[in-house]
Amino acid sequence: MRKLVIITGILLLATVTTFAQKFAYVDTEYILENIPSYKAAQEQLDQLSGQYQKELESMHAELEQMYKDFQSESVLLSDEMKRKREDVIVTKEKEYKELQRKYFGREGDLFKKRKGLVKPIQDDIFNAIQEISTEGSYAVIFDKANGLTLIYTNPKFDLSDQVLTKLGYKN
Repeated sequence: MRKLVIITGILLLATVTTFAQKFAYVDTEYILENIPSYKAAQEQLDQLSGQYQKELESMHAELEQMYKDFQSESVLLSDEMKRKREDVIVTKEKEYKELQRKYFGREGDLFKKRKGLVKPIQDDIFNAIQEISTEGSYAVIFDKANGLTLIYTNPKFDLSDQVLTKLGYKN
């Protein structure tokens, strides 16, 4: 009987504690859209990406032309000349793929640039959310941008503007 009272007390305490917790949400997409340095970083990244893409497209067009020339001239070439031309094309294809990896790969130039420009902004946002969470005694703060499905959200629990204010930006 005593165990039943203790277990009931623990369950009741756990239930009260669960209901006493505060929850809120932020929209990091909205927050980022309202930070001018993020917009500038995105524009810089888009410009760099476009530049890389143009270079790769130019190289790809050159490769295609080399291949078309080879196909049209292969009838006239000796076996040795064919092999040499094929080797040149294969080497050029390898250079193209390597350049593609260098620019757009997992550890490529664009990834590193994005990390350098955007990560400090994201860290500031995270720190501001953490401070607001501590100050407001929130148990959980959800991010409704990209992936978390919130069917209904009451705007009074949206802390996005508070995060912007904490970062020194006004909407």
